[in-house]
Amino acid sequence: MAAVAATAEEKKEKMSVTELKERHVAAIEQVNSLREQLKQRRRLLLDTDVASFAAAQGKKAVSFGQTDLVCCRTLQGHTGKVYSLDWTPDKNRIVSASQDGRLIVWNALTSQKTHAIKLPCAWVMTCAFSPSGQTVACGGLDSVCSIFNLNSTTDRDGNLPVSKTLSGHKGYVSCCQYIPDEDTHLITSSGDQTCILWDTTTGLRTSVFGGEFQSGHTSDVLSISISKANSKMFVSGSCDSTARLWDTRVASRAVRTFYGHEGDVNTVKFFPDGNRFGTGSEDGTCRLFDIRTGHQLQVYYEPRGENEVPPVKTIAFSVSGRLLFAGYSNGDCYVWDTLLAEVVLNLGSLQNSHGGRISCLGLSADGSALCTGSWDTNLKIWAFGGHRRVI
Repeated sequence: MAAVAATAEEKKEKMSVTELKERHVAAIEQVNSLREQLKQRRRLLLDTDVASFAAAQGKKAVSFGQTDLVCCRTLQGHTGKVYSLDWTPDKNRIVSASQDGRLIVWNALTSQKTHAIKLPCAWVMTCAFSPSGQTVACGGLDSVCSIFNLNSTTDRDGNLPVSKTLSGHKGYVSCCQYIPDEDTHLITSSGDQTCILWDTTTGLRTSVFGGEFQSGHTSDVLSISISKANSKMFVSGSCDSTARLWDTRVASRAVRTFYGHEGDVNTVKFFPDGNRFGTGSEDGTCRLFDIRTGHQLQVYYEPRGENEVPPVKTIAFSVSGRLLFAGYSNGDCYVWDTLLAEVVLNLGSLQNSHGGRISCLGLSADGSALCTGSWDTNLKIWAFGGHRRVI
């Protein structure tokens, strides 16, 4: 009798597992159906986009010749692919991170290296200058964010020691960025699906965004951008094809989730006014979103006939927001007119352009120069030439 009862119990358990799987499948189908209904509803509400409205107003695309943005310096020193770069607020220095396991701090005016920092972990993915320019932070596959004080004395081997290690992520550190005007706080994103706000003085976590909270990302977080207009707000992009807006004062939930991409969101960047942000994705598009309404304002996409559109790896806006710089996996670097959604220049087609994928880019604080980093191991500084004024 006991054996019969056990068998009946096992069948009951098996049936319950099967039933749970069926319910799970049905729930996924319902979620996908509701998501599609939301997309259709958004399309009905959005009767136009930025480019269509601008064209109807008679706006013309920015005129951009091949001599209006010229390569004025090539920074050579890395022996591996360049993965990340950042400018100091004073626009005079750049830090870069490479597959060769080094951070290099460059004088952007002379092309000279001021620091070459050997990292504890060679697999570095991101780097950032502090607002004061006194420290640099980096992270990668070791799942920690390491901070270096550039004023520290070197050890016997000539290496700069790590001044602080921020440990807490359970996956690789994909991006790090200091809070504007604060050397004491920075935010990291990770493959563990979370972002963390750190106190760099104590090395402790202040807040964790995502993870156990339902409104968090459901896959690796690849990029973050902090608003300069409101440093309490930041946006994150993820392999779950979404971008999410966060308030550092309310870590328990995302303020808003932005849909539209059909692939990993590789890069995010706030628009200069802080009310919008741009994204770049594995689906080959850049998009502009409004943080107040949650609406997608524009898609930046260049059809290539039967050829597959290359993924977007990095983006940056000009100081006015009129231009969007986008680096693609095939080595192209498009300069988009954000108002008309037209490509006005391709840096990848210019003389002295990179010989490989443009993996990172960034503008100086005053917008007068653009720096690009590439898998060809070099960085290049581009300056507005001739009579071209900064846009």
